[in-house]
Amino acid sequence: MARKRLPPNDPREWLNRAQSNLARAQKPLPGAYLEDFCFDAQQASEKAIKAVFIAHGLAFPHIHDLGRLLTLLAQAGIRVPKYVSESDRLTRFAVEARYPGLSGPVTKSDHRRAVRIATGVLRWATRHVERRCP
Repeated sequence: MARKRLPPNDPREWLNRAQSNLARAQKPLPGAYLEDFCFDAQQASEKAIKAVFIAHGLAFPHIHDLGRLLTLLAQAGIRVPKYVSESDRLTRFAVEARYPGLSGPVTKSDHRRAVRIATGVLRWATRHVERRCP
C-alpha cells in the first residue's frame, strides 16, 4: 500500500523513504547480489539519521558517511546510542560494495547484520521524530 507523500522538509517523509529501503533490504530477490540489499540497508539508515537532523531543525551535509553524520548529531547534543553508532559499519555499502572489484562479496551473515543494524537505526529515528513531530 502506498504511503501518503509528505513534503521533503518533513522528517516523516524521510522515515517513509527509509522504511521503503528497509523493506527492500529485508526481502532479497533470487539471483540478485546481496550487496544491493545491503545498499538498501545503508540507505535506510542514512535517511533515518537525516530525519533526526530535520526533526531537530539541523542542516546536514549530503554525504553517505554514517559515522560522520552521527558525530555531527552528537556534537549538536543528540544522544546516539551505541547500537545506532554501529551503523557506521554500513557506510561501505554506500559505494564500495556496489561496484565490482572495490570490495569482496557480501555474505548472508553480512546481509543479516546490515538489516539488523538498519532496523535498529530506523526504530531509534522514529522515536526521535515522533517526539518532535506528533
